[in-house]
Amino acid sequence: MLSDIQTNLRPSRQKCWHHLQLLTTLLVSLTFAAPGLAQEKQTRVLTVTGRGVENVQTTKAQVSLGVEAQAKTAREVQQEVARRSAAVVALLKSRGVEKLQTTGISLNPAYNYQDNKPPQLTGFTGSNVVSFQIETEQAGALLDEAVRAGATRIDSLSFIAADEAIAKAQQQALREAVQDAQAQAGAVLGSLNFTTREIVNIQVNGADVPPTPFPRPQLAQADVATRQAVPTPVIGGEQEVQAAVTLQISY
Repeated sequence: MLSDIQTNLRPSRQKCWHHLQLLTTLLVSLTFAAPGLAQEKQTRVLTVTGRGVENVQTTKAQVSLGVEAQAKTAREVQQEVARRSAAVVALLKSRGVEKLQTTGISLNPAYNYQDNKPPQLTGFTGSNVVSFQIETEQAGALLDEAVRAGATRIDSLSFIAADEAIAKAQQQALREAVQDAQAQAGAVLGSLNFTTREIVNIQVNGADVPPTPFPRPQLAQADVATRQAVPTPVIGGEQEVQAAVTLQISY
């Protein structure tokens, strides 16, 4: 009978031993995990965005000009625009402009609206617009020549720097943005008696190069500029290069 009791107790002892092993393993796991959880809770991150700005001297003018004409029929308008545009383009090519391209062609009917009467077709208007780049000091004289050749519109004029100068300015602006972000983080954490640990993430938001605008001139008729003896003055300026960098810093 004693042997039967011992036999019945063996499975119970085995279960207890198994449960004891599981409990020990769980306690060991919690012991090692607790410091990690506590350390994870203490990790804090400050996000700051720094900005940098650099100015570079412009050397080229970006010009957009065109020819506009009116006539009774669409064919007459198209022929007149084509004739003047060909003369203007030939002039620009002879002056060695860069990046010459057509940016717009239009042909539209013109109507006369009076009282409550139905609109009456009075003719057609057409235009041809081109854009190009040229050295800034040559832009004024070339604009005068283009008007004499048949141009009747100067749509826009902006100034740009050389590609090499822009690239150097972008790099310098990014350095300034990083320094600005670090200075912000140092000021904030220092005032709160926290210590900077490490940069955990970096985001470069870009280095933008907005063009330097120039007031848009208005030329209604080609012969208006032809009567002016004084050449058109065109003076370039500086181009601004902007950069932004975002840092995430643990403390």
